[in-house]
Amino acid sequence: MKTNIDPLQPESFYHIYNRGINGENIFKEERNYSYFLQRYAHHIEPFAETYAYCLLKNHFHILIKTRSEDNIRGFLAEQPTLQKDGVLLSKHQNKSIEWIYGNAFASFFKSYAISINKAYNRTGSLFEESFRRILVDNDDYFTELIYYIHHNPQKHGFVKDFKEYPHSSYHSHLHTAMTKLKRDDVINWFGNRNEFERFHLGNQNLDNLDKFLIEFD
Repeated sequence: MKTNIDPLQPESFYHIYNRGINGENIFKEERNYSYFLQRYAHHIEPFAETYAYCLLKNHFHILIKTRSEDNIRGFLAEQPTLQKDGVLLSKHQNKSIEWIYGNAFASFFKSYAISINKAYNRTGSLFEESFRRILVDNDDYFTELIYYIHHNPQKHGFVKDFKEYPHSSYHSHLHTAMTKLKRDDVINWFGNRNEFERFHLGNQNLDNLDKFLIEFD
């Protein structure tokens, strides 16, 4: 496990996170949260699966698994006319898989930043730097990270009880409505819904996460 800015690799789990430049809020009002997720689904869903997320005023955390290279190249080959931000996706077929992952996230952040700048009459960068990523390469870290992501609003004092916070994936994992989250995988990882809830209500030590300095946490 390591914090890095190395290229994302296929079929790997990553903790993706970043914050607003100089700690600025990236979510200015309530509607921004849903727009962020819409942009995320548009740009990232074809290239990565999402296991957990939490959006706070000035930063976010997301747990993803990158899709396989064959899956992504097959997707691109089937999109001869599909465009994202005016660029034909099929033109990306011959790029390296690392470039494709990086471009997807860069396009996502650029798209969201442009919209925020336009809506709130601001200019310049919205996010602090290239997004951070930590490779999740063992089971304990995966388990603790899901807990950490969902508890983040309580950790930062946004709410007294993380279950009250509306902009994380915690409740989506417990509901039965349609979702793009890997809900079944997460619930089965903990055993069942009751065990998922029980783990979140415990006072976890997060020994694996303590090995990493998450800069703004």
